[in-house]
Amino acid sequence: MAKTELLYILRPGDSFQPLTVNAGAGEEYSVTFLILPGADVSVSIAADLTGAGANVRINGLYICGASERVEIKTNIRHLVPGTSSNQIVNGVAGGQARAFFDGRIIVAQDAQKTEAYQTNHNILLTEGAKVETKPQLEIYADDVKCSHGATIGRLDEQEQFYMRSRGIPEDEAKFLQLISFLSPVLEDVPEGRKEELAALVEASLRSVL
Repeated sequence: MAKTELLYILRPGDSFQPLTVNAGAGEEYSVTFLILPGADVSVSIAADLTGAGANVRINGLYICGASERVEIKTNIRHLVPGTSSNQIVNGVAGGQARAFFDGRIIVAQDAQKTEAYQTNHNILLTEGAKVETKPQLEIYADDVKCSHGATIGRLDEQEQFYMRSRGIPEDEAKFLQLISFLSPVLEDVPEGRKEELAALVEASLRSVL
């Protein structure tokens, strides 16, 4: 199976050119993007799965701690039988940041045996931060496995209490919670870059706490 791995690291001042992927028979695409503190950016990713055995994975995260505005849009179209996709986008918003997620999966009428999954989870660090999420699933076939979901919440205070009762300072407890929350996004990153990107995410989280 031919595999293409795409990685985008978006820093303050960066822009993102809309990305369109066409996954043919047996092709696999893995797209990972990291939106770091201070970046005002719009990310748009579209994928057409046009051949049996095609697979598309989208993994993204954002970390905002001030007044950033982040927009993320995905549009995945399963057009033939026997294709699969998986999306996970997790984000952390603090300060007065604004984040928007608009995710769409379309399963065409003839695209039987499709497997398509999408999740968007978000954590608010402050009262002033706001997140809007709009997951969408349009299914026109009847033999598929598909799901989507989204959450917006805050850090678990019981988990913090547990860690603090064992001598972990409050900021470190929050940091550990956030690392655990964002780490699934990095699972598809090439092995040679995982350590580098994990360090980048850790430093970014500490800067917004």
